[in-house]
Amino acid sequence: MSFAKRIETLKNQIESAQATTAEEAEEFRIKYLGSKGVFKSLFVDFKQVTSEEKRLFGKTLNLLKTKAESKVSQWKAELNTHQKPDANVDLTRPGMLNEPGAKHPISIIKDEIIDIFHAIGFSVAEGPEIEDDWHNFSALNFPPEHPARDMQDTFFIKDPNGGEDFVLRTHTSSVQVRTMETQKPPIRIIAPGRVFRNEAVSARSHCIFHQIEGLYIDKGVTFADMKQTLEYFANAFFGKSKIRLRPSYFPFTEPSAEMDVYWGLENELDHRITKGTGWLEVMGCGMVDPAVLESCGIDSETYSGFAFGMGLERSAMQRFQIPDIRMIFENDTRFLKQFQSVI
Repeated sequence: MSFAKRIETLKNQIESAQATTAEEAEEFRIKYLGSKGVFKSLFVDFKQVTSEEKRLFGKTLNLLKTKAESKVSQWKAELNTHQKPDANVDLTRPGMLNEPGAKHPISIIKDEIIDIFHAIGFSVAEGPEIEDDWHNFSALNFPPEHPARDMQDTFFIKDPNGGEDFVLRTHTSSVQVRTMETQKPPIRIIAPGRVFRNEAVSARSHCIFHQIEGLYIDKGVTFADMKQTLEYFANAFFGKSKIRLRPSYFPFTEPSAEMDVYWGLENELDHRITKGTGWLEVMGCGMVDPAVLESCGIDSETYSGFAFGMGLERSAMQRFQIPDIRMIFENDTRFLKQFQSVI
């Protein structure tokens, strides 16, 4: 068939085309205007016509393509209207209101802590929940024989191809390692996230829980800087300004401490949550071990820093008087509805 005859046939087809449904309009578009459509084929063959015919045929082709596009647009505008409502539906009947949602208690605590530290220049850092041995253990000064590497404490993931085994991270300290590897001091971050321990599930402990850890590294950072930061946090979060730091041990900090907040002994609840001492244990903290700095490529002779970390479940249970940690993970709407008024 000659090129002129093909154009004439196309013109008749476009002028007579009708579409009564959106599907038919789409079929027309694909057939004529698609990447493998009629117009695409004609424009390829158009290169072979003589120079005298190109002016006439080119103008005609462009006009036909514009007409086809207009038809498609018109059909879609007419056919993509909303369906008529069912005659049996009473449109005057009041609708059903959806109940408002509520923040999870862990999210409430986490967001509040983030806001507190954001006000003094800490930014949020995140990392993967599936970690390698280096970021979860070795870079944090955990020796090969450390008990935390045991199967009783860690969920290991074996590589089916026989490569390096991975773990479900046991703390968000791995985020600190990744940050120190990729950023130059000064570093001031907090790392909230979910962590995993191979422990028995009970009313007071779970194999899944949440942590939020902080890290500050710069020139001349001291233990006093850490104490002042934690006093600020205790006052902002608990409304308590009196803290104490008890000597402790963590592989990645030296010296290390446990921070307690003086809660008081005003009522029976205070006696119960502080075990009669008046002091509430809140978090672990300490100065970043120089070996950890060096393993992450930071000069320990030039820079120093402190780190701290706390579990969010304990704070949530204490603030909202949640008697069983398992309630936090069950997604029971009867439990979650209680926090609608807390948002």
